[in-house]
Amino acid sequence: MLPTAERPAAAAAPDAVREPDAEDLRDAARHKARRRKERRVAWTLVLPTLVILVLALGYPVGWQLVTSFRKYGLKQQFGQPPEWVGLENYKTLITDPSLWAVVVRSIVFCIVVAFATVLIGGLLALLMQRVPRGPRIVLQVSLLLAWAMPVVAAMTIWIWIVDWRRGLLNWFLVNVGFTDAEGHNWLAQPLSFFIVAGVIVVWMSVPFVALSIYAGLTQVSGEVLEAAQLDGASGWQRLRYVILPLIAPVLSIVLLLQLIWDLRVFTQIKMLQDAGGVANETNLLGTFIYQLGTGKGDFGMSSAVSVVMLLLTIALSWYYVRSLMKEEAS
Repeated sequence: MLPTAERPAAAAAPDAVREPDAEDLRDAARHKARRRKERRVAWTLVLPTLVILVLALGYPVGWQLVTSFRKYGLKQQFGQPPEWVGLENYKTLITDPSLWAVVVRSIVFCIVVAFATVLIGGLLALLMQRVPRGPRIVLQVSLLLAWAMPVVAAMTIWIWIVDWRRGLLNWFLVNVGFTDAEGHNWLAQPLSFFIVAGVIVVWMSVPFVALSIYAGLTQVSGEVLEAAQLDGASGWQRLRYVILPLIAPVLSIVLLLQLIWDLRVFTQIKMLQDAGGVANETNLLGTFIYQLGTGKGDFGMSSAVSVVMLLLTIALSWYYVRSLMKEEAS
């Protein structure tokens, strides 16, 4: 029979928690003082910008909010005091089916155009990363020139392209065999109107998105991609599981900006309406506000729609703003 094994020695007791000494307390105090100083410096740098924003945006937004509770029409522009109507303007808007048609139309147009812009811009960014230096510079300069073109000048060219009498688009289609395109008005029907408007808005927004995403792609480490390739990841897998998560903050920011910009698009829609579109069937929130205020002189209703538009902008962008705040906090 084997001898009984001796029991192992009892584990050593854990070290007692060391009481902080005077040096530790001094280090903690210095750390807190340094944090307070950093916060003061941060607020000192941010405060001028906040003051400018409040002065530049606070008064117009406040005026619109107050005016939305008033009856403010043509008589008020000539000196008659505005009448306080409370929520009457909002009640009228809620029961107006034309407003809800404009809201739905604006949200659908905004989401479709914003995601299309980010998708095309991302593909162009990947293309710029893959092509040699010479073609990449040509592409970047072309994007910058398209982005720098004034909106009115660009819209003048686009209106000439889709013009139903002397437009380049109809001329091209007729010459390739689509004879029914002769004299076709692309702006007369709401569907074709918004297709044309979407193409124009995407064309004007893609350069910013493409260059922003390309800047993010340049920060992706080549060693990480090489390690993924050595592990057997295909090109699609590297894009999906490595590149996209690393540039997700850039994608979130550009998509948020596009949602905001495309929701309040005005110039492109207004100029296309003037070129042959039917305003009542193609209004978005920007042109609807303009029609109520400048067209009909009802600035109370126009201000109420502006407040609705502000709330929609916050609602559409809240998810992305919250995600960015979480990333900053982590």
